Amino acid sequence: MRFLYIVDLKIIFKYLTLLLFISCVGSVRAQEVGSAYNFLNITSSSKIYGLGGVNISLVDDDFLSADQNPALLGQEMSGQIGLSYMHYLGGSNFASLGYTHSAGEHGAWAASIKYFGYGAMNETDANGNILGKFSPLDMAFTGSYSHDITDRLRGGIDIRLLYSSYAEFSAFALSTDLGINYYDEEHDLSLSFVAANLGGQLKKFNESADRLPIDVRLGWSQSFGSFPVRFSITAWNLCKWKLPYYESGDGTSDGDFEIKESFMSNLFRHLVFSADLISSPNWYIGLGYNYKTRTDMATYHRSFLSGWSVGAGINVKAFKVGVALSQPHVGGTSFMFNLNCSIEDILN
Repeated sequence: MRFLYIVDLKIIFKYLTLLLFISCVGSVRAQEVGSAYNFLNITSSSKIYGLGGVNISLVDDDFLSADQNPALLGQEMSGQIGLSYMHYLGGSNFASLGYTHSAGEHGAWAASIKYFGYGAMNETDANGNILGKFSPLDMAFTGSYSHDITDRLRGGIDIRLLYSSYAEFSAFALSTDLGINYYDEEHDLSLSFVAANLGGQLKKFNESADRLPIDVRLGWSQSFGSFPVRFSITAWNLCKWKLPYYESGDGTSDGDFEIKESFMSNLFRHLVFSADLISSPNWYIGLGYNYKTRTDMATYHRSFLSGWSVGAGINVKAFKVGVALSQPHVGGTSFMFNLNCSIEDILN
């Protein structure tokens, strides 16, 4: 047992070293200018959205939960079809459809398509004259593969073709996620590392290139003994320590915007905290807190709920239904719905 543990640690170190090198090289370029394609950071899993919107270590039997870490995909999810819908702020509506299947005894693959629509907007010229309306959209076509490296270690890769259309402008890009997960079933301990959104544009909107939001993420999830709650902490945006934001004053014309960039502010804007109740395999309830979301959306009239999210789901025979709610901004509430079904269970 000790020999296997040491072997696992050596393999983890080797893969982490490789992923860190790849992601850090890409992140240096990405920070030279502002990045686009931030829709890549929006999950298609209502369970993950209810847990703060970012989680790369949650080991589950729903393949939509592997949305942010391909190493969480597994052959135990074979034959699942997942449908997701999200109503975001304003007139934004997002949807996705995916399927996964086993690849031998130690692997799995998945394919999905995601749609991000932002509603109708006025199209204007340089002088502000309204020319009409247009409906911007983004789409992502994803292929995923995972493989068991050892009994406790699994690696995975996502490859995405990205298409964007904004009025008469369009662009294509290619991105990939590289992930690794260590799972100790006996102690219900899950540790993950992901190098996210590596890649670049194949076709530009115009003469200038847009960068992908390259990121490095670490995740921890664990329950303790018979206590029916699993806790998770996810660290993200690790390519850049300083994440300052502006406090929006007191709402008056004389109120000054104050920049916030203390050590504790930067630390907590890198962390997402969550907990989910796992007392039954037939249902779950989850709660998450994302301090970065709260501060990004902050106004002088704060909403207590900003940054918090909640999700719940039930399993009914071959179907899994999940919902999640969040209020990122005092002016709007977002809602997500998931439907997952197993073809094998339906046929049987």
